[in-house]
Amino acid sequence: MRQITHKLASSLASEGTRFGDVFDPNSGQIQARVALGDQAVLDAAVAAAQKAQPGWAATNPQRRARVMFNFKALVEKNMDELAHLLSSEHGKVIADSKGDIQRGLEVIEFCCGIPHALKGEYTQGAGPGIDVYSMRQPLGIGAGITPFNFPAMIPLWMSGVAIAVGNAFLLKPSERDPSVPVRLAELFLEAGLPEGILQVVHGDKEMVDAILDHPAISAVSFVGSSDIAHYVYNRGVQAGKRVQAMGGAKNHGIVMPDADLDQVVNDLSGAAFGSAGERCMALPVVVPVGEKTANELREALIPAIRKLRVGVSTDAEAHYGPVVNAAHKARVEGWIQKGVDEGAELVVDGRGFKLQGHEEGFFIGPSLFDYVKPTMESYKEEIFGPVLQIVRAANFEEALALPSQHQYGNGVAIFTRNGHAAREFAHRVNVGMVGINVPIPVPVAYHSFGGWKRSAFGDINQHGMEGVRFWTKTKTITQRWPDGSAEGSNAFVIPTMG
Repeated sequence: MRQITHKLASSLASEGTRFGDVFDPNSGQIQARVALGDQAVLDAAVAAAQKAQPGWAATNPQRRARVMFNFKALVEKNMDELAHLLSSEHGKVIADSKGDIQRGLEVIEFCCGIPHALKGEYTQGAGPGIDVYSMRQPLGIGAGITPFNFPAMIPLWMSGVAIAVGNAFLLKPSERDPSVPVRLAELFLEAGLPEGILQVVHGDKEMVDAILDHPAISAVSFVGSSDIAHYVYNRGVQAGKRVQAMGGAKNHGIVMPDADLDQVVNDLSGAAFGSAGERCMALPVVVPVGEKTANELREALIPAIRKLRVGVSTDAEAHYGPVVNAAHKARVEGWIQKGVDEGAELVVDGRGFKLQGHEEGFFIGPSLFDYVKPTMESYKEEIFGPVLQIVRAANFEEALALPSQHQYGNGVAIFTRNGHAAREFAHRVNVGMVGINVPIPVPVAYHSFGGWKRSAFGDINQHGMEGVRFWTKTKTITQRWPDGSAEGSNAFVIPTMG
């Protein structure tokens, strides 16, 4: 059986004796084992990073950018291999896996311009003969703890910016689908990244805690569930680290009476059910405004949902594949039953779905609920599966209140032809990322990604200039060069007082 090990600069670290199973979600069979690291593995990685990082930080930004250019070309060259590897462990269809990789590469493209992004500020004549300027310097060693649902995109969001600005980076990917992060680290080395600058350590909570407590790690970026994000944030901050911890979501799509219903149904089919709903920017709640809109939307959704093709990852005709493992399948089906028990109407039931020839795979059919109420636990919590809930709103204000008052505030969308309604909604809604006729409003790479409320802990977002700020510290220099003549000189005055 294939064994997945750490990608370290040093081979001196023991692999340990604990292993985790990596499944093929299409068959339900174990296909590999991943070594679960311990403190010794992390210490070896940190030691290698400490040795390599000063030289990398001293490398001029243009040369660091060239590594990013080379890496981008290598990922594109190996796209098919990476996508199939990703799908084999996660379960998403090949097209979604390529999208996963491509969205990560877009951040790498941003990093190719890192010399410009690192430029500081300069003020000439801030006082008599005094100039003030600033520079951004790397923190030293950063770490990323990433989830199973985007095993390429999120590691690249974190590592790309952290490395481009001059840090060393330790990546702890999900133990459920760890092979793609290891392969990406190999491609970075091939692109010219020095040994020790990017290392991959595998593990579970033991490794996470070791990362959060290690005194040589200056900053940690995390993506996962909100409860764990809160834990990571608190423990990391208590250890004196800079921490950004992205949590869960319950994104809403508001459908106004004037919306293009055909487009809404098409968008919801992809946004709610694509990648089996296993993404924090999925759209699992739709809020039609008015009974007429709700009834028409429901009638249009039912046949569209029934037409969705669930298949193995390599099925080019499939809209989505299996969920990641048996435990997650049971969790999602448990939430479906919870919705039924709470009194919501289960219009389409995806439980019990079996794919011929793959009966042991972790497949769930698409499900649709109607008459979901804000008081229901199945509405309050993140299901993270192919389940769409209809929550009916009587008017615009009621629709606006639903995402604004929800515990999560990651993304939200409004579907309308009315510019005033869209503008008013975008301005007032209490959510971090807003789409106007865009069902999944993930910002482009040169903007930043981040939610509000329990969807994010910390003050700085992912990638874009926010990412540059997170992975660097600002140093400000005030300088004066006297002309050497004491005659007529005045005592030094702080520039703000001059």
